[in-house]
Amino acid sequence: MKQLRIHPSDNVAVEVANGHKVALCDIKTGENVIKYGFPIGHATKDIGEGERVHTDNLKTNLKDKLTYIYHPRIFELPDVPEYTINAYVRNNGEIGIRNDIWIVNTVGCVNKIGEKLSALTGALSFPHPYGCSQLGDDHGVTQKILKGLVQHPNAGGVLVLGLGCENNNIASFKEVLGEVDERRVKFLNAQDFEDEIGEGVRLIEELKAYAVSFTRQPVPVSKLKAGLKCGGSDGFSGITANPLIGQFSDMLIAAGGSTVLTEVPEMFGAETILMDRCVDEAVFEKTVCLVNDFKDYYIRHGQEIYENPSPGNKAGGITTLEEKSLGCTQKGGRAPVVDVLTYGDRVTKNGLNLLTGPGNDMVAVTNLVAAGCHMVLFSTGRGTPLGGPVPTVKIATNDMLAEKKGNWIDFNAGPMLAGKDLAEEFMQYIIRVANGEETCNERNGYREIAIFKDGVTL
Repeated sequence: MKQLRIHPSDNVAVEVANGHKVALCDIKTGENVIKYGFPIGHATKDIGEGERVHTDNLKTNLKDKLTYIYHPRIFELPDVPEYTINAYVRNNGEIGIRNDIWIVNTVGCVNKIGEKLSALTGALSFPHPYGCSQLGDDHGVTQKILKGLVQHPNAGGVLVLGLGCENNNIASFKEVLGEVDERRVKFLNAQDFEDEIGEGVRLIEELKAYAVSFTRQPVPVSKLKAGLKCGGSDGFSGITANPLIGQFSDMLIAAGGSTVLTEVPEMFGAETILMDRCVDEAVFEKTVCLVNDFKDYYIRHGQEIYENPSPGNKAGGITTLEEKSLGCTQKGGRAPVVDVLTYGDRVTKNGLNLLTGPGNDMVAVTNLVAAGCHMVLFSTGRGTPLGGPVPTVKIATNDMLAEKKGNWIDFNAGPMLAGKDLAEEFMQYIIRVANGEETCNERNGYREIAIFKDGVTL
C-alpha cells in the first residue's frame, strides 16, 4: 500500500488509501510519535515497524496551560503578479464581492418573520435564537456579531428586523451600531405595525433600489479578506487542502490582502508555530492570551482542555489534538501574524490575523463573517454542506469525497497527493468566486449563522 512520509524526521507515514498512520520503525512505549516534523503524542505500548498507529497505541502529550517564550521567525513570502478582482466599491471605500440584501434579526422571536420576508423578496435571512434573555458578555457578543453582519460590505442593503420588547431592541442596538447610511440600512420593529410583512417588503424594495446603484469594477486583490476554516478533517487535511489554503493565504498576503485564522482549540499543540511568527512582542502577548483564555474557558466549565479530535476526525485517521492542530494551522501558511481579534472585532491590518472562537463550524464561520471576511475557505475531508452568509468555498482533501459529494465540494485538493501543484489554479478559482461565480452553498441556498454563548440564559 502506498505511503507518504511528510517530513524527513517523521517516524510514521500516512497510507494514501485511507489517511491512517503506520510506523516507519519500531517505536517503544513512551517514545514520541513524530508527524509533520513535530511530536503528535507518545506511544502507550510498543509499536512495531509497519504497525498501524492510532487511538489504541498513541496518546496526547498535552496537559494544562503553558508558559511561552517568544522566538521570532519570519519567512519570505512568494512573489506574486498583480491580481485583480471585480467588486462593488462601497461609499466608505470597502469592497463587497456580493450585492445581496440581508435581513439581520435583533432577536430570535422574529426569525419566522424574517424567513417569510426572505421568501417574498429574495433577501437573505439568517435566523438565530438570541438577542434577549442574555446577560453580560453573552449579550455583548450577540450585539457585536450582529453589528458585524450589518456592516458587512457583501450586503448592498440591510433590513434590521426587531420585535420591540427585547433586550437588544432596535434603539439599544443603534447605540452599538453607531452611525449608519440610512439608504443602506433600514429598521423595522414588528410590534409597531399592523402589517409588519407589508412594511418589511416595502423597506426591502427600497434597499434593492439602492443596491442596484452599485456595479462591479476592477480593484486590486489586496482589498480581499478571506476567512480560513476546516471541518470534518481527516488524515489528508494537513497534507492537501490545508496546505493549499496556506499557499493561497501567503499569496494573498504577498499581494497586500488579509486572511483570518480562527478555531483556537485547534491551535493547541501547534500554537508556538504561530506565536513565533508574530510581528512583535505585543502581538505575541495577545496570541498567548488568545490561547490561555480559551483554555481557561474549558477549565471554568470543568471540561478537559484536550477533548478533541471528534469521532469523524478519528475515523479519518487523526488521533491526537497535536496532530489535528499541526494540520489545522497550516491554513495560515507561513506569513507573519499581524493582529489578534476578539468577537466582533473587524479586520484592519493586512496580513494574517488570528480570531478568537471555538472550532464549531457554524460559530467559527459566523465569527469570520462578522470580522469582515468576504469569503470563507473551508477545507473538509469528511464533507459538510454548511455555508455562511458569504461564499463558503469547500475544498476536499481527497478525490473520493470530491467525486461523491460534488453538490457540496467546490474545489478538489486531492491531486496534491500525487504531487500536483494547485496553487495558481486555486487562486484563479478564488478570483472567479470574488467576481461572482457561485459556490455550492450559494447555489444550494445553505446560509446559516450561530452566535457564541458562554453564560446564563434567563
